[in-house]
Amino acid sequence: MFSRHNSLTLPTVARTLLLVLAMAFCAVGVHPTAAVAQSTQQNSAPNYDEWRSFAERAERLIDLQFTSDEVLTDIRAELVGFRSRFLSAQDANAGRIATVREQISALGPPPEDGATEAEEVAARRAELNEQLTQLQAPGIAAQEAFRRADGLIRQIDLITRERQAEALLTLWPSPLNPVNWVAAADSIWGTAFTLGTQVSGALEDPGHLREFRSNLPIVGVMILIAAFVLLRGRGWIERLVGRLLDEGADRKSKRLLAQIMSLTQILVPVAAVAALSTALVLTSLTGEIGADLATALVQAGIGYFTARWAGRQLFPVHESKRAPLQLPAPRRREGRLMANLAGLFIGLNVILGTLFDPTRQSDAANAVIAFPLMVLAGVVLFRLGALLSMHWRLLTADIAEMRFFDRIIGVLGKLAMAIGIGAPVIAAVGYVQAAQALLYPSIVSLGLITVLVFVTQVVDDLYDSLTGRSPDDPDALLPALIGFGVVLVSLPVFAMIWGVRGTQLLEVWQLLREGFRLGDTRISPTNILSFLIVFSIGFLATRMVQGALGSTVLPKTKIDKGGQKAIISGTGYFGIMMAALIAISTAGIDLSGLALVAGALSVGIGFGLQNIVSNFISGLILLIERPVAEGDWIEVGSTMGTVRSISVRSTIIETFDRTDVIVPNSDLISGTVTNWTRHNSLGRIIIPVGVAYGSDTRKVARILKEIGDAEPLALIDPEPQVHFVDFGGDSLDFELRLVLSDVGFGLSVRTELRHQIAERFKEEGIEIPFAQRDIWLRNPEALRGEAPSPEPSEPRDPRDAHARTKMRYDEISDGDSGDGDGDGGR
Repeated sequence: MFSRHNSLTLPTVARTLLLVLAMAFCAVGVHPTAAVAQSTQQNSAPNYDEWRSFAERAERLIDLQFTSDEVLTDIRAELVGFRSRFLSAQDANAGRIATVREQISALGPPPEDGATEAEEVAARRAELNEQLTQLQAPGIAAQEAFRRADGLIRQIDLITRERQAEALLTLWPSPLNPVNWVAAADSIWGTAFTLGTQVSGALEDPGHLREFRSNLPIVGVMILIAAFVLLRGRGWIERLVGRLLDEGADRKSKRLLAQIMSLTQILVPVAAVAALSTALVLTSLTGEIGADLATALVQAGIGYFTARWAGRQLFPVHESKRAPLQLPAPRRREGRLMANLAGLFIGLNVILGTLFDPTRQSDAANAVIAFPLMVLAGVVLFRLGALLSMHWRLLTADIAEMRFFDRIIGVLGKLAMAIGIGAPVIAAVGYVQAAQALLYPSIVSLGLITVLVFVTQVVDDLYDSLTGRSPDDPDALLPALIGFGVVLVSLPVFAMIWGVRGTQLLEVWQLLREGFRLGDTRISPTNILSFLIVFSIGFLATRMVQGALGSTVLPKTKIDKGGQKAIISGTGYFGIMMAALIAISTAGIDLSGLALVAGALSVGIGFGLQNIVSNFISGLILLIERPVAEGDWIEVGSTMGTVRSISVRSTIIETFDRTDVIVPNSDLISGTVTNWTRHNSLGRIIIPVGVAYGSDTRKVARILKEIGDAEPLALIDPEPQVHFVDFGGDSLDFELRLVLSDVGFGLSVRTELRHQIAERFKEEGIEIPFAQRDIWLRNPEALRGEAPSPEPSEPRDPRDAHARTKMRYDEISDGDSGDGDGDGGR
């Protein structure tokens, strides 16, 4: 209130909002006046003589230690104007400079030392170089002047920040010292006496009395309307909004209407207060201080009714799951009371700041007058922080994983409690300005956070109403992005609440507008915005063309599905590449200066991204040659399945286990791939069959042929074939070979044919053998308990019948194997 450099009033927030809107207009370039001014600056060359004279005068004033803040602010405004003109002049003759450089390049490289070139070429080269020097001169001069102006602006900002910090750290007399109370009482009495004198003087002035009588009817009407709205209308609006919220708890449209209607809880009472303030001014009896007080009354009303509305948003009357804070009813009632008191104290701070100008009073009087209100505001802030912390504690006990918003609420609660206690303490010591810079911005910041929560809820409800999203559906991306954008836009408002001057924010915006340079090209937010807009348009146009091709054009052609997919994908890649090139060209970004950097990075990229590049090129080959298409049944290494999608980096194969296997495209190009259904679905299956020795082989072949001919999916040409392939170790081996019209049914056909073969063989008495093995024992007498025979002096012939004993496994199993050493199983 009483800090000259950090006074917090509600017009500060209003100016911040206007500043944000102004920056938005500058960003998109829609303000006609700004556009005309910018065009004028670009078309008119700066007056460098005037600039040098002003810069020298500004440097002398800046070097003076006692130059006032008002003078520095005026100088800074002039410097900002000069700097903007110099920034625009830096790109003077840019098109002509580029043309002359291309002409010089067309002449070829200059001759080396000792070499000569044609006289005509040398003369032309010298002429073009002279033109280039002359064309570059205005830009170079503008750059030099821009740097000088920018340096002076930074110097002024540094002085202002130092003075601001010095003011915050200034130690005033302690407000707890009774000696200082006398100065405060004198200040209060002097202000009251001055106000009374001004009012009594107006009453004695016949001109003021005539004006009062003429305005009396309208003054009376405005006072009656304002009183009625403040006493009755405000309560009616609050009850109406509460009823809409209760009835429309499950109806999105009513809930959205109630949220929008809740803003009338601010607008209508503030309008009544404005009418009351206007009525007081129209009486012509208030005097100078009274007129200022009437204006401050509107500002105080904005603060109070906004805080009251914010309290009802954070601490609703009725319990709701959508409420930002989940608290029991007694705590919500306390929260609404604390919010009302916070708004009241902010309003009183504005009124006291208007009545008692800190520049016209002693530091002792300022400290004593500000301290009681700061203590009350500190208590309110402490209680609000305690309620925020309670919300965090209750959720911690009930929910294992908390939202980011709830964690932020917990941190804010602790900070509010600390500031609520610390600010009055340091104010009692004497650092009143520092305490004010902590206390009141904290309260206003909580209000702004409530506004952000309200806006995000409105966006969610509006999105739900338009899309019909149910509460059980997951959170959508678009409302989250909009909410994130709202938070970004609010950052300048937070900055100004905490003492950042508007000129400092404009300085940040100027730096963004200035951008940075890549070679001879300056990249600014305007270039980036142009690039994004043009690229977005090109991207959307590409998607539209792809959609038209996929739904209208290509289905009417004879191109197969895989070819259609390849054309659509290629169109997408080509369209995105062209959109990027057009966007770069439209934004005026010259990438020729990055050629050397790109060449240096290409080596590292070649080694680090060689696999990615290889897969990308392989993907393009797959899309162009189409050896594999979507829907094909392929086998790559040990992976077999159906191709589900082909991208530029990898191919997704859906196996018969319904799992997706991601295969790099380079494996499909460099490795061996079996495509079972590339050109058609025909495919051959082979069913091996074994029968026992002694079976009638021709009868077996006839039965298998009959079974194959009866299969409905088997082709007639070529017809099923039966082959007697080998004399196996345990069986006579046959193969039934069939060519199916759809090899995708190969597994089911194999299963059915095996069932039929087993049934027919059983009917015909044909045996399907199982594997048999003969076991040869070196010492069979050990199984009978006999002494082992002596080892022969020389190896025996294993074919000698007297040197071995042949026994079938079943005979051994029936014999005595009581030794249990497991040798009989070998």
